[in-house]
Amino acid sequence: MEEINKTAKIQFFFRPFSADPEVQVVIFVAFLLMYLTSLSGNAVIAAIVQINHSLHIPMYFFLANLAVLEIFYTSSIAPLALANLLSMGKTPVSFTGCGTQMFFFVFLGGADCVLLAVMAYDRFIAICYPLRYTVIMSWSLCVELMVGSLVLGFLLALPLTALIFHLPFCKDNEIYHFYCDMPAVMRLACADTHVHRTALYIISFIVLSIPLSLISISYIFIGTAILQIRSAEGRHRAFSTCSSHILVVLLQYGCTSFVYLSPRSSYSPEMGRVVSVVYTFITPILNPLIYSMRNKELKDVLRKCTEKVLGRMVL
Repeated sequence: MEEINKTAKIQFFFRPFSADPEVQVVIFVAFLLMYLTSLSGNAVIAAIVQINHSLHIPMYFFLANLAVLEIFYTSSIAPLALANLLSMGKTPVSFTGCGTQMFFFVFLGGADCVLLAVMAYDRFIAICYPLRYTVIMSWSLCVELMVGSLVLGFLLALPLTALIFHLPFCKDNEIYHFYCDMPAVMRLACADTHVHRTALYIISFIVLSIPLSLISISYIFIGTAILQIRSAEGRHRAFSTCSSHILVVLLQYGCTSFVYLSPRSSYSPEMGRVVSVVYTFITPILNPLIYSMRNKELKDVLRKCTEKVLGRMVL
């Protein structure tokens, strides 16, 4: 009991990227710009889908929900990371606060991965069974798939966070990261973490490999169906609706696999921290850019909305 009380009173600190305050300020400005760009880009995508009835179809329903997930996902990391950049790593994080951040990061990140698999399934039905698309992808099924993504993310986050924060932590409380990531926090435990590392690896492998396998299978069928389309215009249109999703999947799954599935012997905390910047700050920026640039229908709606806003400003 005494050991648990001592652990609960521990405060964590994040190691600065640099000992030079000027470098920290430059990184702070870069992070802040990326965070604000991510917020505005994803908010625009979600709002555009909401207010335009022509986009009220399953594909854009999932895209809007992905944008909202990205907003909360980045916001679970960015504010604390920005505060620590300015304070040179002197902003303390309570034991409970660190656990809460880890829970929401894993919860939203897990839901994000599952939702990408759901979006692949949506494209599979749209391209392989176009005549039955509206019947199969009913709104009730879309809502169930979205809720299911959140439930799976929650069921992933709760046991993992509880598993790690039941470990005893000692005097070494500097996290070699800019947020409470699982591998970085586990390195501070003053107990044998072999079972915990193994559990994390197995769960990460399952969470990443199953959705990625479903995505891959979906795109094998999609690719076969696209090749059977006779007109070049039809093939191009079918491929354009999938290419943006493929790019996002490669970014998300590639970076997370590097961090959570790398062998411990080859894992570098510094490299892990750099790669984490990609999927916590850069990927949420690229998602709205990729979808808006490669999706003609969304691009047209964005252009019309921009012209309407500019027209009102001139008037």
